[in-house]
Amino acid sequence: MHRTHRPISARTRILGAILAVACVGLSVVGGVTFVVQRERVLSGIDERLRAQVDVLRTVAGDDDPAEVTGAGTATTTATEDLDIDDYSSVDDYLHAAVARLVPAQNEASVAVVDGTPRYRPETLSGFDISGDTALIDRAVAEAEQHGKAVRGTAVTPTGSLRYIAVPVSMPGDPDTGVYIRAVDLDEELRPVTASATTYAIAALITLAAIGGVGWFVAGRLLSPIRHLRDTADAITIDDLGARIPTQGNDDISDLTRTVNSMLDRLEGSVDVQRQLLDDVRHELKTPITIVRGHLELMDAADPADVANIRSLGIAELDRMTRLVEDIDLLATVEGGEQFAMREVDIASLSRRVGELVAVIPGHDWRLADVASVTVHADPDRLLQAWLQLADNAAKYTPTGSPVEVGSTVDGAEVRLWVRDHGTGIAPAARHRIFRRFDRAGGKRSVGGSGLGLAIVDAIVRAHGGSCDVTDTPGGGATFTIRVPLRPGAARLPQPVRAGDVVLQREAAE
Repeated sequence: MHRTHRPISARTRILGAILAVACVGLSVVGGVTFVVQRERVLSGIDERLRAQVDVLRTVAGDDDPAEVTGAGTATTTATEDLDIDDYSSVDDYLHAAVARLVPAQNEASVAVVDGTPRYRPETLSGFDISGDTALIDRAVAEAEQHGKAVRGTAVTPTGSLRYIAVPVSMPGDPDTGVYIRAVDLDEELRPVTASATTYAIAALITLAAIGGVGWFVAGRLLSPIRHLRDTADAITIDDLGARIPTQGNDDISDLTRTVNSMLDRLEGSVDVQRQLLDDVRHELKTPITIVRGHLELMDAADPADVANIRSLGIAELDRMTRLVEDIDLLATVEGGEQFAMREVDIASLSRRVGELVAVIPGHDWRLADVASVTVHADPDRLLQAWLQLADNAAKYTPTGSPVEVGSTVDGAEVRLWVRDHGTGIAPAARHRIFRRFDRAGGKRSVGGSGLGLAIVDAIVRAHGGSCDVTDTPGGGATFTIRVPLRPGAARLPQPVRAGDVVLQREAAE
């Protein structure tokens, strides 16, 4: 049976990484400190041993202190040397050495004559090594082998000892001796060991503190991500209102704000789609009801009635076809996938619009103003939006009334406008005329799907602009498309305006 393992949380991973780095750092610092302190103590022990035996002159006629084999080059000279020439025998000399060189705390000494421990200090300080046969035999063997003072470390039943062994001999005396001085390493290193233990305890406490603080901080930093997960789980297509609480001012908080903004856009998009579906359902229901009702009442035996119902059905189907085409067009322009943005000469575009609207019957069309500027836009879509405004003006204004089109530059934007002289649009209705299937005053007799101005608004918003409607002086409405100019947009030579006819300045002027 396959068992699904629960993944390790990001909070645990972050805390583990922090503790691992802290543990390595504390271990390195503690280890280096312990090694340095231990080596310092060992160096001090070696110097003490050298200082003690430097007073021994163990060879008759030797003017230098005893040379030590093992380590260290520093030499400490005592104020009063023990010169073997001042004594009659090796035994007397070693007795004097043991009596004069009193061991300090954690130190011991013994004088060995012919391999047998002969003298040991009678003082209460230090400890006794005269009974440690293994240590004595080792030290004597090393001293006799090298013929001079040797230093070493031995592990004994009582602990680790750092020792120095100095051979002693005198011409005419058959006895050979060895002076042994030892230091208890365990006792000398006890403060260092205690410091290391204290450091280890402090390090563990520090790691615990780092773990607690790291767990809390990681939790606070990752809480937006947990909220994001919970919010994502709670969001459904029927409920897109859940949002992530925003707190702080860091990268993760910025992520929560970005996700909330994305959810806002997603909710708005879904709301628009729902509204579109509701509107389409409503718009399609009417022609279907009309066609169905007439078909149910049609007299199949009456050729005239059949012809009338046929004409009505075809007309309603044509209206539904236009509706579907407009919905497809609106979806296309809102997606913005087919926009081909490039530099567009507004003057040329204005003249093109003037030529196209002139063929719309029932109105006196005039090109009033032409702006000489270029904008970054899709010329076909911009032309489509402008012509839709003109077609809208032709539908909703009385036959024979004049309609003007034109373009002007106002600051950082270019305005493409259509001005009619009809009944105008009430201020209360202006905020909704760019909605889908919405007509000012609810008029449907003029035909159309009710998506024309919504398509215009979608095209203009894709260009970063906006649409608005204002009153025309003397009556009527003026629809304006506002498209922002890019910094450094080219401004062409200004034309000469004479009445309603635009004349371009000749280059010779």
